[in-house]
Amino acid sequence: MAVSGSVWRLLLVGLVFHLVYIGTVFDCYFTSPVVHGMNQHSLQKAEAKRLVLIVGDGLRADLLLGKNGFSMIPGAPEVVAPHLRSIIESRGAFGISHTRVPTESRPGHVALIGGMYEDVSAVTKGWKTNPVDFDSVFNQSSATYSFGSPDILPMFARGATPGKVEMWCYDEHEEDFTKDATALDVWVLEHLRALFHNATADPTLDARLRGDKTVFFLHLLGLDTTGHSYRPHSKARCLCLHMVDEIVKQTEELFREFYADEETAYVFTADHGMSKIGNHGDGDPDNTRTPLIAWGKGVRGPLPDTTPSSHDDYSEPWGLSHLARRDVEQADVSVLMSSLIGVNWPVNSVGVLPDVDPTKPGYLLPADGEKTQAEAAFVNAKVILEHYRIKHEDKRTHSLLYRQYPYFAKNEGVEDIPGEVALQDISRLIEHGDFTQARSHAKELIEHALEGLRYLQTYDRLMIRGIVIAAYLGWIAFGAVSILIPATPKASTSAFPVHVAATAVLSGFWALFAKQRSPWSFYVYIIFPCYFWDQVFARASMPLLNYLNQGSMGSVAGYIVRGALVVAALQSMVAGYSHRPIWSAWFVVLGVLWPLFSWPQELLVKRWRLLAAWATSCLATAVFPMLSVHQQESLIAISVGGVIMYAIGLTGLFKIRHPDPKEHNRHKVLLELGWSILFTNFIVWDLRDKKPVPRSWRVVAWGTFLSSITTPFILPAPRSVPYGRLLSFFLGFGACFVWLAIGSEGLFYTAYSLTLCLWVEVETALRAHNCAKENPIKAEKRDVARAYRPHADDLRIAVFFLFFVQVAFFGTGNVASISFSSFYLEPVYRLVPIFSPFLMAALLILKIVSPYTILAMTFSMLNARLDLPPFSLVLVALTLTDAQQAYSLAVMTITFFLNVTDTGSWLEIGQTISFFCISSLLLVWSAGICAAGELLMAGQPRGIVASVDNEGSKKRDISPEKLSNGRDKVS
Repeated sequence: MAVSGSVWRLLLVGLVFHLVYIGTVFDCYFTSPVVHGMNQHSLQKAEAKRLVLIVGDGLRADLLLGKNGFSMIPGAPEVVAPHLRSIIESRGAFGISHTRVPTESRPGHVALIGGMYEDVSAVTKGWKTNPVDFDSVFNQSSATYSFGSPDILPMFARGATPGKVEMWCYDEHEEDFTKDATALDVWVLEHLRALFHNATADPTLDARLRGDKTVFFLHLLGLDTTGHSYRPHSKARCLCLHMVDEIVKQTEELFREFYADEETAYVFTADHGMSKIGNHGDGDPDNTRTPLIAWGKGVRGPLPDTTPSSHDDYSEPWGLSHLARRDVEQADVSVLMSSLIGVNWPVNSVGVLPDVDPTKPGYLLPADGEKTQAEAAFVNAKVILEHYRIKHEDKRTHSLLYRQYPYFAKNEGVEDIPGEVALQDISRLIEHGDFTQARSHAKELIEHALEGLRYLQTYDRLMIRGIVIAAYLGWIAFGAVSILIPATPKASTSAFPVHVAATAVLSGFWALFAKQRSPWSFYVYIIFPCYFWDQVFARASMPLLNYLNQGSMGSVAGYIVRGALVVAALQSMVAGYSHRPIWSAWFVVLGVLWPLFSWPQELLVKRWRLLAAWATSCLATAVFPMLSVHQQESLIAISVGGVIMYAIGLTGLFKIRHPDPKEHNRHKVLLELGWSILFTNFIVWDLRDKKPVPRSWRVVAWGTFLSSITTPFILPAPRSVPYGRLLSFFLGFGACFVWLAIGSEGLFYTAYSLTLCLWVEVETALRAHNCAKENPIKAEKRDVARAYRPHADDLRIAVFFLFFVQVAFFGTGNVASISFSSFYLEPVYRLVPIFSPFLMAALLILKIVSPYTILAMTFSMLNARLDLPPFSLVLVALTLTDAQQAYSLAVMTITFFLNVTDTGSWLEIGQTISFFCISSLLLVWSAGICAAGELLMAGQPRGIVASVDNEGSKKRDISPEKLSNGRDKVS
């Protein structure tokens, strides 16, 4: 039995199509916001000579500004940062800086210093590099001196004018999550102190330091590192925050001693916050609300609270309700800093100065009062309008039937320059001394310019959406005709006009893309819908109804009923992306309801032990989707999971018979698993006690971890014993769930793997029972070499396979786990104590992928047991997934694509991207699983050699030839 060439072609085309179309979500929703060619503007009247920017990495607002933030710690002070609080109460302005997502260090610092928000996809391009060319406050300064992390500082030095930004970074190995992170912040202070000391003996350095428009950047990473290691409300974090407060105090003293003047402006803020479990990345309010405190030259002092109050339930407990709280967006900090020292505003900045809005208190204390604030608002409007003009001109030049943003289309003025009339009105108001009205007009113009930028940023979105919908609908139709209507030479000849029309459409779109200077990927995207619909219409004349009428009306009705059940099943899987308990309900259906209502009564009686084991394993696995995705580290759960794996390994070592007794030695991975359990406990104890883990232990840890995973590949069990081979991989990858688990993941891995093994036995028993009822004489006349076509029981198996593919991920996580916030870092510290984002991500992904190794091998075993072609069930699953899309645009890939958003919280953005990517990659991932399984299990016995029952009844062999006749039976 083999898969025909047309089926292989369909599978290959599907793989390429789904892989390529992953890029559509980024080309449509997440294009870079950076534009070039704008003129630069600045507020000429600078109040301060120099600026000090201090960023407490990972500091959330309430822990700094609130009282009793660490009340759970005995002896913790009521105010953990007394110096910063005294600044708020006596000589500074404060508020909350609202960050956008992803709440990570790189995009946070880009917003603070560059004044722009990178698109979500930019965070995947690197933590330490500068993948997009953007301007920054540092680049506009006369000189910038930066101190801190090697992961942040080089990003702004490389993008600046050579020699303008100097940096002092500690070594990467100093970012050790197992050490006292306050040392990193002390390092920053000491090197700042050394810089000033060196200037006393270096006249050139001294003169440069005393120049105007100088910026000092202190990046304090200790808070972030400590929060990841010990959680935000820990005693270690309390001490670290107190140390940051002391560093701010000593920094002020250093500047006062060196400069002996009051010409320095200070800004203290954070790049992102941190959730209660010690993570960030998503839109959790604790991640997006960071403190902002400004003081010094050019900054107003504290003001009484406004009416209505600027406070809410979040800030009421802080004890600062008598003072005005002025919130800003994170990008607004860049223009505030630029205004304080009078440098050009970053050319890519979309920040809005807090002083633009006349109805709210700003941050500036200008010498000329409201006039300077109005002038600053005027400059702000020109900066934002420059972005719109450049983008507008580009679209107008290269787009067909271009339509401008409505506000500017009806308000064009001098030489049709967008916004020029509004700018002249603002300038006229300033000349006449109507500063409040000028600020109001500037605020309105800025809002429309930002909305216009959004309009132009999404201008091509409708076209891309149309291409994607046409492509996926075409793929559905193409898959259907490829399976149901074979190609013939006659059909190919009569389809010549269709091919000409498809070629004309393709050429027309390519010409349009050339006119619009579209990305090269657009040229590739349009090929697929043209090809799919060309093939569909080329075969449309075939007698589809005659083909379907080959079966009886009863069989057609049966397929309709089963198809409806499949659609319902797939819809529930879609809902399970967000609501994990649905997976638990599925396990109850599979383990209890399906056998009781679908299995033959005779089989239920004879194989009751198998039924009991299957039900038990399904119900045990059903527990895990009910658990919260937010877990505390549990060494007991980790150890219990490891011990159960070890016990299964011991049982298999003595129960599984190998042709050669020496093959038992190949289970040396069992010893490695035992060492993994032991050393994981040792290392976790040391980490909890804040003790340095001996280097020798880490060598053993890595050696054991890598050896466990590689041993099944290097010393594989014989292919003639499938379960022996499966056991070695189960134990090998089980090490991932010892070293990298935070809690119950190892228990889930064990229950999931046992369920898969029992699934093989259940399907084998069902097929054997059905085959036993077939007429042997009739079976011998069947053509077993015919091309494979899906049958009723194969349809159900494919649905089960799709379920197991998805539950391998959703068993202990949800769609939000694709965002960084659900990647717990504590387990990674056992192997990687130094910050290494790519290695850490690789380890976390390895843990997520590990269960799929077991699924791949068991699915290959099932194909072999049932004597099916390797990729036959994948094609059934493929047809199911995209057939559902045709059934309803409310689910799966098309709807997921249309529902993708690039606004809102990172949780919302991440979920919409994840929905689309998961549904698009389902075919690719499923095919990959099957390919891996066939590779790992190649050479295993094929066909069922089973007993009719397990109660001592007469045994019989069922050959593959006879087995094929049972494929039309409905289990």
